[in-house]
Amino acid sequence: MFTFTLIAMAYSIFSRAAPVAASYTQSPQFAGGKFRNAAPRHALGALKSLEVMWRFATGKPEDSVPRKPVPVYPVTRADLLAAPDLSLWRLGHSTMLFKIDGRFWLTDPVFSQRASPFQFMGPKRFHAPPITIEELPPITGVLLSHDHYDHLDYAAIQQLAPKVEHFVTPLGVGDRLIAWGVPAAKVQQFDWWQGTTVGGLQLVATPAQHFSGRSLSDGNRTLWASWVLIAGETRIFFSGDTGYFDGFKAIGERWGPFDLTLIETGAYNADWPDIHMHPEESLQAHLDVKGRHLFPIHNGTFDLSLHPWVEPFERITALAAAAQVPLVAPRMGERIDIRTPAPSTHWWRNVESQAEAPAGERSAALAPQPGAW
Repeated sequence: MFTFTLIAMAYSIFSRAAPVAASYTQSPQFAGGKFRNAAPRHALGALKSLEVMWRFATGKPEDSVPRKPVPVYPVTRADLLAAPDLSLWRLGHSTMLFKIDGRFWLTDPVFSQRASPFQFMGPKRFHAPPITIEELPPITGVLLSHDHYDHLDYAAIQQLAPKVEHFVTPLGVGDRLIAWGVPAAKVQQFDWWQGTTVGGLQLVATPAQHFSGRSLSDGNRTLWASWVLIAGETRIFFSGDTGYFDGFKAIGERWGPFDLTLIETGAYNADWPDIHMHPEESLQAHLDVKGRHLFPIHNGTFDLSLHPWVEPFERITALAAAAQVPLVAPRMGERIDIRTPAPSTHWWRNVESQAEAPAGERSAALAPQPGAW
């Protein structure tokens, strides 16, 4: 949260005023020129905000970033084309690549080195993307959850636009894309509980509890959402960014159960409890929406909070084991089967355990293993 605030402040100094958002007076989420959550967000206040910003500037723990490289499985276009349907690759953070009915879909594509308006400051990637945009095959659709920099990457959108058929977004985010030069005919945008079907894949925008904006002058001018994806008998839930709220139960009642839930588990803190979930809440959200396999996302790529980078993985691993929930946590670039994903191998432990090992041993431990595709 405060990483975003700091870079938004810097961006506001050098940028023009944000474009005025379109009027969405028909949306129950829109009032007074802005979108809003179903329940009011917790307000820190000026003094507490300054305290938290000071902690970000001076008190970040050393282990908030990996001490050694995060392992990445390189992915090629040939790998993607040869993969079976209902395949999923995690490219980093909340960027997922799906293959469904022979078509490819991306969620929240971020390929830049930093989640920031500037590439000389802001949160820096722990690892390179497993595949470049140039190497990607034609993409049927890009699904966006909201417009924060760690989910909506201007440079990536510019590169992707020629090879993407559809951009599916919450209200207002599509207007940003059009302002950036994406043809309006490619853009569809929806309120909560609305959606579309593209190439046999049903997409439904569902509620989330978060906020939006890319500078200090455009806060909450665009909507945020989670998404339901339905391909035949297969159902997937993508949380986007959200705090825990009772909307998960409503989603589960209307659209569950889900074969796989992609649930944010990272960038949390006690000072902003209602916009990012602690691992205990991530597990509860998974249960609320009636998920089977739990895939924790929004971790392992950027340093966006004050917790150790491995903490989200370790906490959700223990919680899922205690609740007997199958956990899915693949390496970046590793393919999984959406219906029957392989269980977590705890790859992040190798990164930390090999930090003090001799160089040769580190290389062997971090290298992708044959046959893991």
